[in-house]
Amino acid sequence: MSQPPLPGHTPFAQLPRAYGAPLGRGRLRVEPEDFQVEERLAFEPDGDGEHLLLWVRKREANTEWVARRLAACAGVAVSAVGYAGLKDRHAVTWQWFSLPRPRAGEPDWSALATDGIEVLEVHAHRRKLRRGALVGNRFRLLMRDLAPDPEALAERVAAIGARGVPNYFGEQRFGRDGGNLAQAHALFSGAPVPRVSRHVRGLWLSAARSQLFNETLAGRVADDCWDRPLDGDRLQLDGCNSHFAVETVDETLLTRCARLDVHPTGPLWGEGAPPSRGEVLAREQAVATAFPGWPEGLAAAGLAQERRALRLPVFDLVAEQLDGGVRLTFELPAGAYATAVLRELLDDWATVD
Repeated sequence: MSQPPLPGHTPFAQLPRAYGAPLGRGRLRVEPEDFQVEERLAFEPDGDGEHLLLWVRKREANTEWVARRLAACAGVAVSAVGYAGLKDRHAVTWQWFSLPRPRAGEPDWSALATDGIEVLEVHAHRRKLRRGALVGNRFRLLMRDLAPDPEALAERVAAIGARGVPNYFGEQRFGRDGGNLAQAHALFSGAPVPRVSRHVRGLWLSAARSQLFNETLAGRVADDCWDRPLDGDRLQLDGCNSHFAVETVDETLLTRCARLDVHPTGPLWGEGAPPSRGEVLAREQAVATAFPGWPEGLAAAGLAQERRALRLPVFDLVAEQLDGGVRLTFELPAGAYATAVLRELLDDWATVD
C-alpha cells in the first residue's frame, strides 16, 4: 500500500500573525551564543537524598546527547538520568539534570568540557527530575543584520506585553520538512510505516496533535478572536491547567481575559469529545474534519482529550537595538516556544519561504 497524500496543512512559517507583518528580517543563530535559554525549576533542590541535581551549561549539544554523556561519566544507565525539558542543539543553554548518586563518589565533571558541557552546580536531591518540572524559561536572543524602525518596534513590544502572542507549537515539533506529520498520517491511514521506537512513534503522534491545535488557533487568529472568549469556550486559568466553561461572555470575563488572568483554549485531541460548545466546538470540529482519521488515530493511540491555552503571555519582554541587530530578552512559561514570540516581531531569514 502506498502512503496516502498528506492533508493540506498550514506550515509554521505561513500561520497567520496577530500583529501584522514582522518589522524586519534578520539572521538568528549565526553563533550558538545568539540563542540562549535558561531554565527555571518549579522547586528548590532538597539538599539531601540519593540523587544529584546538576546545573549544566551546554553549548551546541542537544539534551538527550548531554544525558548520555553525563550517564557515561557517572557510570549510571542513561535511563536513570532525568531532565525537565528538551533544549535546542544550536544554542547555549543552562539546564537541570538529575542522576542517582554514583557509588564510587562524584566523578570529575570537568572531563566533559571538551564536549561543550560544563557542570556549574551539584546539589543532593531525593528524586529523579521529571519532565515538565519547570516554571518556565528565560530567553536571550540576538537577531543580526537588521535595523527596524525604533518607534514601531517599541509599539509592537508594548502590544505583545499587554496581549501576549498566539501560543503556536513551534516548527521543530513537526520534524524536518514536516516528516513527523507525514509518518503520523501514514500510521492513521493504515499505510506501511518504518518500525521505530516508542519514543519516535510518540513524536509522530505529538506532531499530528500539535498541527490540529495550530490549525484551530490559526482560524481564531485570522478572525482576531484568539485572545478573547467566545460563547462555548473553555477558559484556562493563567499558570495552571484548570479550565472552565463559558456559557455567556460578559464584561467580567472580558476584563479577566484582558488582564491575562484567563485564556481561551483549543483542543489537544485524544479520547472523547472536546468539552467546548457552540461556535467554539464548531470551529474545532471543522478542523478535525479537514484531517480525516487524525482525531480517531490519536484516540486509538490512547491519548487523553486535553486543552491548551490559545494565548501565550510574554513576561519582561525587552528589545534592545544594537549596532547591526536587535537583542530580545523575555520569559515564557514551560511548554512555550520562543519562535511564537519572535515571529510577531522579526523574521529569521531561515524561516522565510
